[in-house]
Amino acid sequence: MKLATSLRYLNDRWDDRIARGLDEPELLRYRSNLLGSDLRITNFGGGNTSSKLLHLDPLDGTQREVLWIKGSGGDLGSIQRTGLAVLSMEKLRALENNYSGAEHEDEMVDLYPICAFGKNTVAASIDTPLHGFLPFTHIDHLHPDWGIALAASANGREKMEEFNRLFDHHLIWVQWQRPGFELAMMLRKAVRENSGCDGVVLGGHGLFTWGQTQRECYENTISIIDQLGQFVLDHVARKGGGLFGGVRHQTADHHREQALDIFPFVRGRISRHRRMIGNFSDLPEVLRFVNSQDAERFAYLGTSCPDHFIRTKVRPLFVKWQPGTSLEGLREQIDSALEQYQKEYAEYYTSFAQKDSPVMRDASPTVVLIPGVGMFSFGKSKTEARLAGEFYVNAIHVMEGASSLSTGNPPDPLPQAGRAAPTSAFKVHSNYVALPLSEAFRIEYWKLEEAKILRQPPEKELSRQVVVVVGGGSGIGRETALLAAELGAHVVVADRDVEAAECVAEAARSSSGKEGAISAAVDIRKRAAIREALREVIAAYGGLDVLINTAALFPSSTDGRVSDEQWGVTLELNVTANYLLAEEAAHILREQDLEASLVLTSSANAVVAKRGSEAYDVSKAALSHLVRELAISLSPRIRVNGISPATVIQGSTMFPRHRVIASLSKYGIPFEESFSDEQLRTLLANFYAKRTLTHRAIDPRDCAHAILFLAGPKSRCTTGHLIPVDGGLTEAFLR
Repeated sequence: MKLATSLRYLNDRWDDRIARGLDEPELLRYRSNLLGSDLRITNFGGGNTSSKLLHLDPLDGTQREVLWIKGSGGDLGSIQRTGLAVLSMEKLRALENNYSGAEHEDEMVDLYPICAFGKNTVAASIDTPLHGFLPFTHIDHLHPDWGIALAASANGREKMEEFNRLFDHHLIWVQWQRPGFELAMMLRKAVRENSGCDGVVLGGHGLFTWGQTQRECYENTISIIDQLGQFVLDHVARKGGGLFGGVRHQTADHHREQALDIFPFVRGRISRHRRMIGNFSDLPEVLRFVNSQDAERFAYLGTSCPDHFIRTKVRPLFVKWQPGTSLEGLREQIDSALEQYQKEYAEYYTSFAQKDSPVMRDASPTVVLIPGVGMFSFGKSKTEARLAGEFYVNAIHVMEGASSLSTGNPPDPLPQAGRAAPTSAFKVHSNYVALPLSEAFRIEYWKLEEAKILRQPPEKELSRQVVVVVGGGSGIGRETALLAAELGAHVVVADRDVEAAECVAEAARSSSGKEGAISAAVDIRKRAAIREALREVIAAYGGLDVLINTAALFPSSTDGRVSDEQWGVTLELNVTANYLLAEEAAHILREQDLEASLVLTSSANAVVAKRGSEAYDVSKAALSHLVRELAISLSPRIRVNGISPATVIQGSTMFPRHRVIASLSKYGIPFEESFSDEQLRTLLANFYAKRTLTHRAIDPRDCAHAILFLAGPKSRCTTGHLIPVDGGLTEAFLR
């Protein structure tokens, strides 16, 4: 099936071969996924879709009209059937009898669960009545940038009529109103009074479209959005170099390097109240915006669409900086701008807070804009940080479109103004109308939004932490990386063996999510390689909080002799490399100025003298003392500790077959040449276990637990110490 109108920007992704095999609820899911798969159509987590369908009542067997609608907090692009709320239309319509006005509309939300149909327990969205009271079978409520550009224009109603004439539509306008029951009543009234309308523009908010079949609804939606794109982008093109008042700054020649240089500092300042993960964007539209004459004025106005605002806070932090000047000056500008931002945020809260308002949240911004460099965004996870940035890119598109639609001075009254907020409450610049601060507060500190926050699962022990595990491709490092991911950390698996590191990172993503773990190549004997790996960490997450090193070398040979070269390499890798790692990480950690932790891996051999392992034993003794030295030199913000395991054979690259056989022969343990590597390792591990008080072989997971205890908040007062993980090896008792 082909669209009745041609598309210039969007794609018709509907596949009749797929659709024919789906029932109506699955068609709603399919339609939702198609719409949510394109951020030009709607942003992540934003918008809603619904269908009114007939179902047999499970109690009396009669046909009932039922509303299927995206559940609260769902995302259209990924929602499944199980994420759809299902409500009785008869009961939903009856709610109007209990409605006593806008000041009581939040009370209606408590009645939505009573309207559930059958056994469905999915929490209904705040948008439920908006869909339920419109007389259309299938409805889409979306937030396309092009649509919001029109909705956020001072001359939006006038431009909407121009659009209608140009594309033969009958869109109608509804003034700004916070989503809820009152907006549902306003929508129904507007549609009743405008017979034949084919869509609604919600002032400052978004777009409603509909159809009598799933396919027709999808077709109408993408057709209107594409045509809105044609309309808005044609105006943008005519604006040309005059967008946002024209160019003020040029992008710095090495702006990405500057971004990485300053990222840990920015992350540290933003994380003073609560640690955040970072994301950086230098998309062309971001750079065009931050480098423009009017960027600061637009940024200060904040966003218009409620969905944008929830992610980007009341406004971003715009840093006044002259590209090309010193980064030291930039640091000073960031500190000054952040202090002013937090002061103004506190004033914003106290201006609008009521007795029953939730307590003030973190006053730090989630979006930081720097001319010549780009945009930093922050969240409790990498995904949340990226989404905050994507939402502000949406806001940039909206401001770009709205300002391009300008035809002169703003009208009075503004088309967005109404009972919720008068014209005087709105701020306008270059035809762009921002959400009034009073309305922004009513959304940010809405009790319904607070309830969403409270429904989120509790954070884990290492949530919001970036943990770098060097030597993470095998053995103790592998188990440490996997356990850190389970404890909520963002994990960087660094190893000289790139393929092994990526395999571990992929396994960690099953706990951390697809953006919660990355791999990095590193040779810790080379300072430049360490620096490059840590730059990758900064690029991914904005900084680091914990550095763990499990990489080490035990020199071995078939004849049992250690060459001069092996001796040197052993000390280089087991001692000097740890110093290089700590020194390079410390530069970043001091920039962040947050509490941080280093955990290094020593050995029981550091205190137990043995024949034939002199190079290894001496290197580990030196490393144990290096832990104490670093604890002193990096205090007070950076804690440095270590573990001293006894021999860990399972998963270790330090036990090639020839070394295991040599050890078995040395201790007189019988074995067969036909034994597998794993059988040989088990024999040796059991022998070592019998020499301990617990008779337990040391597992890499045992070491991982000790490492992450030292790295985490439960040992915040411990530094300069080493925990033995040796099963109770009496020879290693401290003397």
